[in-house]
Order: sequence, then structure tokens, then C-alpha cells
Amino acid sequence: MSATMIISIAFLLFVVITIIKGVRIVPQGYKWIVQRLGKYHTTLGPGLSIIIPYIDEVAYKITTKDIVLDVPSQEVITRDNAVLLMNAVAYINITTPEKAVYGVENFNWAIQNMVQTSLRSIVGEMDLDAALSSRDHIKAKLKAAISEDIADWGITLKTVEIQDIQPSKTMQSAMEAQAAAERQRRAAVTKADGEKQAAILEADGRLEASRRDAEAQVVLAEASQKSIELVTKAVGNQEIPISYLLGEQYIKAMQDMAKSNNSKTIVLPADVLSTIRGIIGRA
Repeated sequence: MSATMIISIAFLLFVVITIIKGVRIVPQGYKWIVQRLGKYHTTLGPGLSIIIPYIDEVAYKITTKDIVLDVPSQEVITRDNAVLLMNAVAYINITTPEKAVYGVENFNWAIQNMVQTSLRSIVGEMDLDAALSSRDHIKAKLKAAISEDIADWGITLKTVEIQDIQPSKTMQSAMEAQAAAERQRRAAVTKADGEKQAAILEADGRLEASRRDAEAQVVLAEASQKSIELVTKAVGNQEIPISYLLGEQYIKAMQDMAKSNNSKTIVLPADVLSTIRGIIGRA
């Protein structure tokens, strides 16, 4: 093979390689950063583009699709010294690729650390109960805290979500103990209230029974008074009817005593006959 042929083939290969290096086809969803002699020159959008071979170089290929950044779990201390384990996820979009690559060394790592730092600062101003129940509030403050900073890097924060909030194992044990103590306290209070109400009801019952007994005694006394008045009015100064009534009550009392199961002895007056004669009026 002659030298001319070799030179021709080499020149042809050089031309092909030059054309390949000068023609760039950027796929949809990406933007390419072109540097000319080591300095930023232009940004290529999707489609066919021509660059100067050997002078221009595609330095970075940046996606324009939304990027999901998983923020690792970390320990966060609340204002009341409770330890929480929290992790988040951020959705970003690169709107100005040249700022993203030249404005920060590694925007993924930078945004992750910024989210973690802001999260610790926000939760550190909240109590435990508020932190566990205020995800939307934390999300809004977190988004406001980092959106302006990453905008300087040509990046838009679409949203940030708090994936999980849970107390540490030590904190969980303390919370469980506190919950158990609270349940025991409520049970003791409920029991005490029940016993108090029962005692009040019992006292009210005794008071009502005493009141009714007193009223009954008054009624009986009034009835006895009326009976005595009627008997006195009926017999006047006669002793025999009165003696008869007293004897009748005496005999009835003795009969009731004799019928009692606990009665073993019947007490009779010493002069039974005289008493009976006095009762029937034969003395």
C-alpha cells in the first residue's frame, strides 16, 4: 500500500472522527453543558447541535426531569429534650443547569445536608407533641427555609415530604411508661370517684331512712296521743275501763314474749290472781 493511500485513509478517518465529535444529539429530558477550552460556553437543549471539535467539549449532562432526593434518617432533639428519628424526601428540578454545576460542588449532597440542618433547626423549636402531630407545619417551614437558597443554584424545590417521625427506642419506652402511669392514674381517679359517689348515696340513704323513721315516730306519737285523748274522753273518771285496757295490753305483751323463739322464761307478777281480778274488775 502506497504512502498516498495511507495518508488518504488517515485523513478520511480524521474527517469522520471530527464530524462525530462536532455533531451532538441531546436526548429529550436532558441538557448538556459545553465548555470551550475549559470555560463555560453554552448549554445544548434536546435535539441536534453542532459544536467545534477539539475546542468545545461536553462537560456535564444534566437531567431536566424531577429528581427525587432521599434524605437519610437522623436524630432530632425537640425543645423539651425528646429524641426523634426523622427522614424526608425532596423533589427538585434543575431549571438552570449551568448554575447547578458551577454554583455548587455536588448539589445532591448539598441539598440533603441543607434539608437535614433545617429540619433539626425547625423541630428544635417545637415540643414533642407538636412535632409528632404537625407534619404539614414542618413541611411548610422546611420548604420555605431551603427554597430561596437552592434557587441561587438554578434549582427549584417542587416539594419536600416528611416520610417518618418516630421517637427513639429510649423515648418510646419512656412514653409507654408515661402512658401506663396515666392509665393507672385515671383508673384510680375513676375508682375513687365511684367510691365517693357510693358513700354519698349510702349516706343519703341513711339520712332518708332516719328522716322517714323520725316521721313515722311522730305519726305514731300523734296517733297514740289521739288514742289516749279518745280513751280519756270515753271513760272519764272511771278506773275499771282503764284497768281493763292496761290489762289487755299486758296480756298481749306476755303472749308476744311467749311466742318469741328466743324466749325461755315467762315473767309473771307475784300476785297474778289479784292482778287478773283487778283487770276484770272483781277486786
